[in-house]
Amino acid sequence: MKKMLFLIVALIAGLGAGGGTAYAMVKMLGIGGGAPQQEAKKEEKEEAGKFVPTGKVLVPLVFADGRLAGYASMDVQLEVEEAKAEFVTQRMPLLLHAINMRTYRTPMAAGPDGMLPDLEGFRKLVDASATEAFGPKIVRKVAVTGANPA
Repeated sequence: MKKMLFLIVALIAGLGAGGGTAYAMVKMLGIGGGAPQQEAKKEEKEEAGKFVPTGKVLVPLVFADGRLAGYASMDVQLEVEEAKAEFVTQRMPLLLHAINMRTYRTPMAAGPDGMLPDLEGFRKLVDASATEAFGPKIVRKVAVTGANPA
């Protein structure tokens, strides 16, 4: 009789501890619960910005030794807060100027013939140019959406 009572008490204690642990994991860490994930998606939507196109950007593809390999036409989108979209659009000529002043001295020619642009290098160049043209923390992300030889 004592053995049976001990087993029942141990079973109830084990279920209580396991249930308590599961409940704590869901509440504290958001594991397995749908509500925290939905809240995270809601926050992402609120934080999502607006993409502002730069238009076509003609980029010289320069080798590391300074020789010109050719040109590429790039399509770029800038993610900004929705409230800053008008400001960025109005100052777009300053961004294009800053890009032009950097591209001719930045090696971006890749591939055996130099006709492949270094997209990551170009993205970083546009990001630095955007900081110069618009100020820090205005542009959240730079997306290179197209690259074609010109």
